[in-house]
Amino acid sequence: MKSPTRHPRPFPYELRTFPVRLVDGEVPAEVASWTQAVALGFYGNAPTPEDIARFAAVEQVDGRMATGAYLTDAAAPAGAWGPEYPVATYAYHRKTLNVGGGTLLPVHQITAVTVRPSHRRRGILRAMISSDLAQAKAAGIPIAALTASEAVIYGRFGFGVATHACQVEVASRGGIALHNPGAAALGTVEVADALAVRDLHNEIFARVHAATYGSIGRHDMYRLVASGQGNYADMEPAKNIRAALHYDSAGAVDGYVTYKPDDAARPPTVKIVDLLAAGEGAYLALWNYLGSLDLIERVTWDMAPEVDPLEWAMAAKRDYKRTETEDHLWLRILDAPAALAARPYAADGRVDIHVGDPLGHASGIFRIDVVHGTATVTRCPEDGSVAAELSMGVSELSSLYLGAVTARTLLSAGRLREEQPGAAARFDALFARPDSAHSLTNF
Repeated sequence: MKSPTRHPRPFPYELRTFPVRLVDGEVPAEVASWTQAVALGFYGNAPTPEDIARFAAVEQVDGRMATGAYLTDAAAPAGAWGPEYPVATYAYHRKTLNVGGGTLLPVHQITAVTVRPSHRRRGILRAMISSDLAQAKAAGIPIAALTASEAVIYGRFGFGVATHACQVEVASRGGIALHNPGAAALGTVEVADALAVRDLHNEIFARVHAATYGSIGRHDMYRLVASGQGNYADMEPAKNIRAALHYDSAGAVDGYVTYKPDDAARPPTVKIVDLLAAGEGAYLALWNYLGSLDLIERVTWDMAPEVDPLEWAMAAKRDYKRTETEDHLWLRILDAPAALAARPYAADGRVDIHVGDPLGHASGIFRIDVVHGTATVTRCPEDGSVAAELSMGVSELSSLYLGAVTARTLLSAGRLREEQPGAAARFDALFARPDSAHSLTNF
């Protein structure tokens, strides 16, 4: 008996990609409707025309490109959004990723991904992301990145968790006592208008980005977010954002913190909006300032690193509480030789790995040969002449890339296969890092 013939479901959508920008000072209609669809997908307030114009202005600085999926073969029911509104949205801009050793690697940053509930499970996301990643690969971008609002979607497209962010609570009543108070006494801290942070942000972040392993570039909106001048949820300036600047011994600003009261929290709490410390001593000095705030008993931060110097600087370590650790930056290697050769290595040696990639961009057998901490990465023939020592998917390799996890842990988790005994340990010896990757950027 023959199996019934399965006819593929038609794909009644057109994917259109266009720049997010102003034209002669005005918002193009396609940008306005796309922005409304993004706000719908993230349950944000419906943006006003003025909001959309401000969004477009900052996104134009980043060179953001938007993609929408538009219905092409059906009229909208009476009263519903018309066909000019995309049923799914997607966007990208390109910045850099700090992969160590002073290297800022070009990275394709994906954002604003939504699919309207009435159009899910129809292959729209797969169509958008597959097309976009292929174009990024063709453009010579070795790695893609995103920060995921849902944790189970992107692994099937080859993304892997690369960094984590921690939510912390620091008891501050009576000040934050340190083992070495002098470590927080380098330079000075002074209160400033939050608008000063808007103007200082780019310069200070550039220094932090260049010095922080795992840091990824920030988009222009961050100047406004950090200074309380607006965000994608509300473009009205906040009235309760306060700022303090750190000055080095020469009087130059090398760090800042912005913060606001958390009125719903008990005991009395301030919440860090953004904290950047580029100079020696700035990080602890800014925390010391936060600990000196009158009537405040706790400071919270949602973007603390997994390995935080503050925790080990505090005399009462138990006053530092890590309340949540969550996946943050997800990476997706597109060009394995380029990405693997860009980062530094802890030891010399060689390992041959097989990488599987459902989209084909990073598939193959690769020889990683490290001499004096620099890797030469060679694509090997897949004719049986080279036997891989480790086999993994591109998602696993992307998580291993910055050291979020070890090969031995993934081996125990059943997520990679050791073809030769001891290969996972040798891989880990090469990929080990003295510092933990940390990204301070949401996008």
